[in-house]
Amino acid sequence: MKKSVHKSAPRPKTRAPTKAASNAMPPGQIVLVLQGGGALGAYQVGVYQALHEAGIEPDWVIGTSIGAINAALIAGNLPGQRLAKLAEFWDGIEWHQPFGVGAALPWWIAGPASNLTTVTMGVPGFFEPNPKSWLGARAPLGVEDASYYRTDQLRTTLARLVDFELIKRNTTRLTVGAVNARTGAMRYFDSRGDALHVSHIMASGALPPASPAVRIDGEPYWDGGIYSNTPIEAVLDDNPRRSSTVFSVHLWNPSGNEPKSIWDVLGRQKEIQYSSRAINHVNRQKQIHRLRHVINEMAKHVPARERASGEVQELMSWGCKTTVHIVRLLAPRLDGEDHTKDIDFTPSGIKARWAAGYTDTQDAIAEKPWDCEVDALEGLLLHEHESTHASM
Repeated sequence: MKKSVHKSAPRPKTRAPTKAASNAMPPGQIVLVLQGGGALGAYQVGVYQALHEAGIEPDWVIGTSIGAINAALIAGNLPGQRLAKLAEFWDGIEWHQPFGVGAALPWWIAGPASNLTTVTMGVPGFFEPNPKSWLGARAPLGVEDASYYRTDQLRTTLARLVDFELIKRNTTRLTVGAVNARTGAMRYFDSRGDALHVSHIMASGALPPASPAVRIDGEPYWDGGIYSNTPIEAVLDDNPRRSSTVFSVHLWNPSGNEPKSIWDVLGRQKEIQYSSRAINHVNRQKQIHRLRHVINEMAKHVPARERASGEVQELMSWGCKTTVHIVRLLAPRLDGEDHTKDIDFTPSGIKARWAAGYTDTQDAIAEKPWDCEVDALEGLLLHEHESTHASM
């Protein structure tokens, strides 16, 4: 990855954890769930920075697409090195302004220029045009070459910035989602049972037709975001279940204004597609989790003598005592953004999204939504955090 020739956009300053932050520790295992969204993933870095400064390190990181890349940078480094590695990655993929140091172009020029450069030349350290694609859309290139871009540079970048031996030790659990290009089945690769390496992260970020499929154990995989871009189900379906606080970071707004032009339609279509029915997943899990708690409460009314039988024990095993708090963080829209926002690698765009994730998460931690009364039958609680960056 080439080093930037311009001064990087300033980041929020790192602060030492305060005594107040230590009193805000959420209960259970800490899970960080990261959605896919290209350049929008800078928001996730701000989220992690705020958690890190508050002394809240994740026990488990789950990601898809750019979320898988950020997740690997977190799980694949020791806590004291994570922010530096994240910053190195994002500094490296910033768009370099064409007129050298100090040439700050207005956003209405910088945005289109950045997009044009990304589409025609790729992003250094990330992806580059695939000459084989110039043979035409019908050329039989094979699934590992049938793409507009090549991602060999990303493989090199990840190998340099991520310690996969550390991931294999499962100190911080890592799960990444990918979909089998042949069967259409979603698969979550998990460091708890799989020896994850760079190809697993590459597969999770292989969004077709831009990126090529990545082969793992003989099977071709694409970006899990085309199946489920919000991998919240990976933690909610985990077995054995554990009480948890889940910071679920969403990059796409499921609701928005009624579109008035084809340009607007393109943006809303992408937002709806990649918001991935996350709330529906949560609502279904709330019902299931409540039933588990109902079973657990009903078991208390079974006489002790009958409770010891194998049949009753098997039925009781469907019960659950765990409580899961989901803190949902939703990245705000920026002024002037459109459906190309996921390729906005301008320094100003990355800086604004990073800062929004940082302040939103600071506010969420200060609110301590997990510090509340919990109904004995309510095993899953969703805490929606309203961003203070409604328009930027």
